[in-house]
Amino acid sequence: MARIYNFSPGPAMLPNEVMEQARDEMLNWHNTGMSVMEMSHRGKQYTEIAEESEADFRELLSIPSNYKVLFLQGGAASQFAMVPMNLLRGKKKADYLCTGHWSEKAIAEGQKFCEVNVVANTKSTKFTHIPAQQDWNLDSEEAAYFHYTPNETIAGVEFHWIPEIGSVPLAVDMSSTLLSRPIDISKFGVIYAGAQKNIGCAGLTIIIIREDLMGQTLPGTPTMFDYQIHAKNNSMYNTPSTYPWYISSLIFKWLKRKGGLVAMAEINHKKAETLYGFIDSSSFYTNPVDPACRSWMNVPFILANSNLDEQFLHLAKQAGLSNLKGHRSVGGMRASIYNAMPQEGINALVDFMKEFERTKG
Repeated sequence: MARIYNFSPGPAMLPNEVMEQARDEMLNWHNTGMSVMEMSHRGKQYTEIAEESEADFRELLSIPSNYKVLFLQGGAASQFAMVPMNLLRGKKKADYLCTGHWSEKAIAEGQKFCEVNVVANTKSTKFTHIPAQQDWNLDSEEAAYFHYTPNETIAGVEFHWIPEIGSVPLAVDMSSTLLSRPIDISKFGVIYAGAQKNIGCAGLTIIIIREDLMGQTLPGTPTMFDYQIHAKNNSMYNTPSTYPWYISSLIFKWLKRKGGLVAMAEINHKKAETLYGFIDSSSFYTNPVDPACRSWMNVPFILANSNLDEQFLHLAKQAGLSNLKGHRSVGGMRASIYNAMPQEGINALVDFMKEFERTKG
């Protein structure tokens, strides 16, 4: 079978090496006679997987000892509610920056629990840039936390810097960027991420939270939405998503074999540069995002003639390039190029785009 390169924004492609290992261990993990799917989450075998995966994850990100790592369920969308429930801590307000679809979702959920101060909103410019921090209307005196989305998967806008908000904790949705490069964990109060981009498969959500931000939930907060409960129970308060957690443990090992996040950053930067470089050199394709904040992970592009969109997608799929259709709110195309996408996939896409432009442009 010809190689298929999957440019889906999520669930995204996984490394072949990891998929092959999961296949080989499917029916008999380490000679236990059981699949990981069949193991008790409290049994010795699964406890080994869980403990080693957290150790590897902490090593990859150099997570300080005063942060807890939680392996939960509910997707990043559940964190839109869990963040205010846990981080308001007696305050009534929170600052949010709106730079795209997922920021809007977080704001809408946050408004159910507190007064949301939208410090800036780039919707009027179709979410194609990030405003300078000096132009934000921050409420640092009253805000319990500051929330933003470092990478917006739909518009393809990404922060390449960390806001400096003084003592106000930063709460961030890193679903599309976590594990794609090194980050300074100590700059953040809480980081959350759905696994189905760079971390593993859908069904797992990882939270990294500073210990002092736990334990002061809103009255009436459900037990399952209390970070401290999950931390005290080592993410085992209820039955966790055991198989997605196991897949992530294989991803962590794979990343370590690749050279860690410094090496991954170099790989990802080169992939993005290759694709953006070609788009910028072409008069047939354009990227609408301010070059200063283009995403490494999600690259939208528009054809000069939108009437050719369906033909582009059809021929791309025939060439083994799948899931390139852009989000309905943006149109055009979008290539999501997470960790598992090899440079060869980018090269194949660029070669296809060149040929399509030659014959249809």
